[in-house]
Amino acid sequence: MKPLNLSDWALRHQSFIAYLLAVTILMGGLAYFSLGRAEDPDFTIRTMIVTAEWPGSTAREMEQQVTDRLEKKLQETPWLDFVQSYSEPGRCFIFVNLKDYAPNAQVPNAWYQVRKKLADISNTLPEGVRGPFFNDEFGDTYGTIYAFTADGFTHAELKDNVDDVRQELLRIPNVAKVDLIGVQQEKVYIEVSHRKLATLGLDPMIIVQTLRQQNAMNPGGSVETASDKIYLRISGDLKSVEAIREIGIVANGHQFRLGDIAKVYRGYADPITPKFRYMGEDGIAIAVSMTKGGDILALGEQLSAEIARLSANLPVGIEVHQVSDQPRVVKHSVNEFMKSLGEAVIIVLAVSFLSLGWRTGLVVALSIPLVLAITFLVMKILGIDLQRISLGALIIALGLLVDDAIISTEMIVVKMEQGWDRIKAATFAYTSTAFPMLTGTLVTAAAFTPVGFAKSSAGEYCFTIFAVVGIALLVSWLVAVVFTPYIGYLILPDVHSDNIHNEADVYSRGIYPRFRQLIAGCLRHRRWVLTGTALLFVLVMGAFRMVEQQFFPYSDRPEILMDLLLPQGSSILTTERETKKAEALLKDDPDIVNFVSYVGAGSPRFYLPLDQQLDRNNFAQLVVLTKDLAARERVLSRLRTALDNDFTLLRVRLNRLENGPPVGFPVQFRVSGRDIAQTRLIADEVAKIMRSNPHTQDVQLDWGEPSKVVRLNVDQDKARVLGVSSSDISLVLNTMLSGYKITDYRERNKLIEVLGRGEADERNNPALIEEVNIQARNGKSVPLSQLVHSEYGFEEGIIWRRDRFPTFTVRSDIRDNTQALDVAAQIEPLLAPLRAKLPDGYRIELGGAVESSQKAQASINAVMPVMLFSLVTLLMMQLQSVKRTAMVLLTAPLGMIGVTVFLLLFKVPFGFVATLGVIALSGMIMRNSVILVDQIDQDIAAGVRPWDAIIEAATRRLRPILLTAAAAILAMIPLTSSVFWGPMAVVIMGGLLVATVLTLLFLPALYAAWFGIKEQ
Repeated sequence: MKPLNLSDWALRHQSFIAYLLAVTILMGGLAYFSLGRAEDPDFTIRTMIVTAEWPGSTAREMEQQVTDRLEKKLQETPWLDFVQSYSEPGRCFIFVNLKDYAPNAQVPNAWYQVRKKLADISNTLPEGVRGPFFNDEFGDTYGTIYAFTADGFTHAELKDNVDDVRQELLRIPNVAKVDLIGVQQEKVYIEVSHRKLATLGLDPMIIVQTLRQQNAMNPGGSVETASDKIYLRISGDLKSVEAIREIGIVANGHQFRLGDIAKVYRGYADPITPKFRYMGEDGIAIAVSMTKGGDILALGEQLSAEIARLSANLPVGIEVHQVSDQPRVVKHSVNEFMKSLGEAVIIVLAVSFLSLGWRTGLVVALSIPLVLAITFLVMKILGIDLQRISLGALIIALGLLVDDAIISTEMIVVKMEQGWDRIKAATFAYTSTAFPMLTGTLVTAAAFTPVGFAKSSAGEYCFTIFAVVGIALLVSWLVAVVFTPYIGYLILPDVHSDNIHNEADVYSRGIYPRFRQLIAGCLRHRRWVLTGTALLFVLVMGAFRMVEQQFFPYSDRPEILMDLLLPQGSSILTTERETKKAEALLKDDPDIVNFVSYVGAGSPRFYLPLDQQLDRNNFAQLVVLTKDLAARERVLSRLRTALDNDFTLLRVRLNRLENGPPVGFPVQFRVSGRDIAQTRLIADEVAKIMRSNPHTQDVQLDWGEPSKVVRLNVDQDKARVLGVSSSDISLVLNTMLSGYKITDYRERNKLIEVLGRGEADERNNPALIEEVNIQARNGKSVPLSQLVHSEYGFEEGIIWRRDRFPTFTVRSDIRDNTQALDVAAQIEPLLAPLRAKLPDGYRIELGGAVESSQKAQASINAVMPVMLFSLVTLLMMQLQSVKRTAMVLLTAPLGMIGVTVFLLLFKVPFGFVATLGVIALSGMIMRNSVILVDQIDQDIAAGVRPWDAIIEAATRRLRPILLTAAAAILAMIPLTSSVFWGPMAVVIMGGLLVATVLTLLFLPALYAAWFGIKEQ
């Protein structure tokens, strides 16, 4: 049976192939326009937040009695990586982190197990604990954020209007959630002086009981008549603030009007809750998240249209401002990448036309839109969107997808020049090079398997490189053996009639004679060639240590994050005051488009890799949107100068946005141990060593300073005599200072808390605390000073833990033009003496970018055996020889020579993205090697003397190898300006340039030496 020849089949079914070509282009075009658009690829943030509250507890009590119990149970969570927590007075936050390789399908079940396990132990928590509460949507991204500000309206009126807008936005099909940020809840305050209560002999609980009993919602029953059911409604619920003032309070035989003995008014949460500000004005933000699999560009258009409609109906004075516009970012990003893709296409076309002539070049050129169309169609079927990674992968693939078309077309042209007719020449390429090309294509695709199957966040983030490049390469081979012969048959001129009929004469012109001499020289001096190449490789690999190392580069988005961290225990009002000072630095800056402030909290996750911060009174985060990257750097420079002079009592961190999985501070060392004091001393030593490095900046501990505290030591004997308990004292003080919830004031769909508390002058003066009157059992009031002794001191305001051990993270930023991995590598050896003398149970661990990079690299290394097995299997199938397979594998590392030279020459750091470039490069090199080795074997099998076979095979492969390498190298040029893809582009360009030369010179010499071939 005659073996199947796809090229021959295509030429015998030209009408059907023409139909397929047209349909493929049409469907591919439609697929492209319907592909989803996104800024970053989806990757799962495997973190859940568990919170609990225990009002009145210290941070230490919270840690020991609540956090530890919860963490102990959480350590049973399936797929758990580590548990991290911080405890503050009255509350705790626990981060449950799953392993990077936890399957996405198992993550919801893990979160279900967390809920179930903690529900099982909820009865073991101390009395008064509220929670635990769960947030398994920590990774949700709110790509679109609008700010609402009001002139002439109260905050409550603004919220009512924003609520109406939210309700309308939720009707948009692609909208998943709409959250309000910065809302200050309304309260009704009843403020009364403890002195007045003591004078009147009035127990404050009488006020509480009176309001609760009058406002209670209880059924009044109903009357059944012969025809109707009539409900009885009892009046008494609070209708207004004025109605609350008019309530009569009866005590000691007297009746008082509440408004006469207390100040009753409507206000907002005091102290304020996390606040939102836009351009220095208080406001409310709406954050919108998209449904999974939605089209961000379509959502952007829908939101813009809806906001424009709703804005027109808002009252005059309420303004809407767009703060975060991910659809615009994505559109700009896609347009930039499509521009780069277009430039790469033009470059590849230029290489084809200039080197092959216009007709031959046109055959190669037509393969590009065909391959891209089929690739887009497959991407659509597999649900792969156009985003940062897939678009970069398309550009990488562009330099490779023309390889097969060039090889096929060049073979057709050569055979026609040798006198063959078009059909025979077009079908010969399949029998001669189809399977070596397929092997080379599969080898290149297999080189990307560590990226595709790496079980880490970084691997998940970059998965579409493997998917898109693999699709494009396989499609390019199919096009080269099915469509390219058909296109070549139609376009290439029939020159066989007047052609040279001697095959050798085709390669006796131009550069070929000189190249033959060069190859012959390499074979004669093979030892020098092999030794020189080996020495050069060793020398360059030694120089590789001079290359800067990084994890992921900074993002090319123009935003700046400004984090303000005040001393532990600072009030949120102080944080707001410092935030306003920071805002003053940003106003009227011509390089700034807008800025927003999140007081007492961090920004919502407006882009996926954000290192999101939770609520803290002593923290604020400003997001500054600049005009472009150049403006971003200018603003950063000005802010650093200003902050050094004006902000000395707090820590200010300026940072660009990150790419890849969130890391936070780039340089981190964790110090863990059982005793907090001892662990802090060790952490201080680590901080001292880190500060000695000139490249670190703002070295700090995440715990901060101890907080101020006033301890009231109760004379329990005296208190018992008077019938007063510690609980009574706590209740009175908490009511006076923080407020005590009495009831709820119901207004339309609102529930507004009614709080009782002390008057402002008594509430805000710590010196008057001991003058507070406590009601004794006999009804008389006793000054607190007679029952307690005050003591001023300090306590831990926050306690961080990791896997149930108190843990200090010593962290720092790095100065510009340095890399976190390099700085950490410089610090690490200096910690060895400190590690050597650590007490048992204490440890210092590396964190930050280095830890994330090591995890990512380990995930790639874990898949390397699979890649090597795949490569060796493919090579053995094609070459049928262990020696030849080993020979091809030995050429793969040669690219590192050019990689190292180019990285040092252009001062480009080597990171995770560059690592992917090296992996891709190895596949490209082996692709050329396997085709060359197979060509040598074919010639030897055809009866050509081995010496001549090596020279002639290298000569015939010269033009295809140079053309495919030139296409791949030059196609990388548009990517060199990309912040994210630049390192990979430099790696591929440098490595492939050198490796191409070595493949043509080193491989023939290696083949001759390995098999002992001598000149005859």
